[in-house]
Amino acid sequence: MDFALTQEEQMLKDMARNFAEKEIIPNRDEWNENRRFPIEIFQKMAKLGLMGLLIPEEYGGSEATTVGFAAALEEIARADQSVAAPLNAHLTIGSIPFLLYGTGEQKQKWLIPLAKGEKLGAFGLTEPNAGSDAAGVETRAESDGDEWVINGTKQFISNTGTDMSQGVVVLVVTGKTEDGKKRFSAIMVPKGTPGYTVGKRFKTIGWRGLDSREQIFQDCRVPKDNLIGEEGKGLRHFMETLDVGRISVAALGIGLAQACLEVSLEYAKTRVQFGRPICKFQAIQFKLADMATEIEMARLINFKAAWLRDHGNPYALEAAMAKMAASAVAMRAANEGLQIHGGYGFTEEYVISRFFQDAKILEIGEGTNEIQHIVIARLLGC
Repeated sequence: MDFALTQEEQMLKDMARNFAEKEIIPNRDEWNENRRFPIEIFQKMAKLGLMGLLIPEEYGGSEATTVGFAAALEEIARADQSVAAPLNAHLTIGSIPFLLYGTGEQKQKWLIPLAKGEKLGAFGLTEPNAGSDAAGVETRAESDGDEWVINGTKQFISNTGTDMSQGVVVLVVTGKTEDGKKRFSAIMVPKGTPGYTVGKRFKTIGWRGLDSREQIFQDCRVPKDNLIGEEGKGLRHFMETLDVGRISVAALGIGLAQACLEVSLEYAKTRVQFGRPICKFQAIQFKLADMATEIEMARLINFKAAWLRDHGNPYALEAAMAKMAASAVAMRAANEGLQIHGGYGFTEEYVISRFFQDAKILEIGEGTNEIQHIVIARLLGC
């Protein structure tokens, strides 16, 4: 077995790390404090090709391997989750549907601007009454001549309220099957379309710079040509896209856990109690050792999922495992890191407190960890 990154993958990882060290870490406190979406950072990432990592060069992307993509996203996540989270949404569910299911014209019109980083991508699944139960989606699109007429509300949708936002691909109900089940489809709604309102931005306890908003559709009309993929297969298409999304969320968790380990180790080396640094006490050493071990285990399963995808093999099982494991590791690392910092960790003066706030959503987004258990069990044949 060869666990080394290729030369190209290592270069991509190093570039992302250098960028994060110079452009993200020095500014993250200001973004977090002011809940600001740092659009200038995304414009800079576009120039480096980081906004189209999984997209072929013919569509303006960087055509990175999935392993390279995961390694690079880890580095951005290590620096700041409020940058990594919208980047994740853009790179996966915001862009991949166009690549996998879009027509040639749709790729030219919508995928290329996303891959070049001229626009920011978004996908709208979640609703007030539909989250883990994706089949509970109620937003509807009715056929009217050459148009779809959309009515409904989406909730917690990232990347739709910025100056870079392109619009949103929404999962909607477009009818029923012969046995009465809903038919789901994915439709692109460009920013500024009449009847489409980008609602309030949510004030979240973590990912404070993320632009997450309500989406309101009131007799919103778009051309029939805005249908992405086949009518009636939108939910299946989204679930297939979600597999690579789980690899990317796992990378977010691994990057956050790595950051927790690094700041906790540094603190433990400098914090003196009972006449010596606390890293000399076995209780602290065990915490750090467990954190390091669990991070490496999560990284390996995520790289395996990414490697399988790169080689054209089934990877849904490993992607679900990676997402579940990495998000849990991130939560434990943040919790133990804060414990190591003691009372100081409970103040906003130390970055571990923000890591703690950021960690929890990783166990919820892109399919809760409870749902991941179900997905894994089903893929095992249960």
